[in-house]
Amino acid sequence: MSELLHRIKVFLYRHDAAEPDYLLLKPAQGFDALWGPVQGALGFGDKIEAAVQRRVFEDTGLPPQATPLDLGAPARWTVGDEDVFEWCFGYPCVGEPDPRVLEEHWAAHRWASFPEAYPSLGLEFDRNAIMRLHTMLRAA
Repeated sequence: MSELLHRIKVFLYRHDAAEPDYLLLKPAQGFDALWGPVQGALGFGDKIEAAVQRRVFEDTGLPPQATPLDLGAPARWTVGDEDVFEWCFGYPCVGEPDPRVLEEHWAAHRWASFPEAYPSLGLEFDRNAIMRLHTMLRAA
């Protein structure tokens, strides 16, 4: 019998110019030491919006002042006896992340335009998600 795990990935963005910038984060070590978004587990009974806002606050220091944008098309894969579902969201930054919180949780962080962010992401699923987000933001 396999275990079912749900995870969230949150792509933070800001509109300081004509085109959005995206916050890229890099963990300190391991397979996850690739540039990517805010991410974490979705617990049993968690409400998605509250879980996204909590993860953003814990990992960046940004207070919950925005509504997550569901990017649709969750990813699913199996690792051993675990079935993993990842749900992706966009999240507008209202203000700037707290540098102390970023330094506590991440080895590196940077804002990047879409042409910089897309090839920097280490996983194809993350590149597909940021492409969807970028397309949605430009269409709005």
